[in-house]
Amino acid sequence: MAVAFAVIGFFALLIGGFGMLSLLSGAEVLAVVGLGPVPGVLAVVAAVLVFALGAWLSVRRRAGYASVPVVAIATFLAYLAGIVVGGLVAGVDAARTVAAAGSFATSWFAAVLGAAALVGGWAAVALVRTRASRPRWPWERDDDLEP
Repeated sequence: MAVAFAVIGFFALLIGGFGMLSLLSGAEVLAVVGLGPVPGVLAVVAAVLVFALGAWLSVRRRAGYASVPVVAIATFLAYLAGIVVGGLVAGVDAARTVAAAGSFATSWFAAVLGAAALVGGWAAVALVRTRASRPRWPWERDDDLEP
């Protein structure tokens, strides 16, 4: 359950962060002309899948907070690989595809991706380490029952 919450949170932070940064800066996430939507979509899918796998492995092994930067770096690299694979699948020439990956890697959008992965990974580990449970209404608690 912790991984599901973390993945949904990561995806929401990623899309929201990209949207807000794009709105405030006037820049596009992948600003290479003629790239199309396929590289961006495949990059997000790759990043979410790698984040989910990394968070699941961290939670399953109870690895702790030290595993969160590793998950964030793997997620970032998966996003870059998704751009390259998506560009090649879409039929864009290799030079534009590599330029798109390079321009993303040196942009503020990369920082948003990294921050979203760090926050999501931290949340997954924190949910497991604190043994959090679902929220309960006051009348659902056992300690409120009288004998």
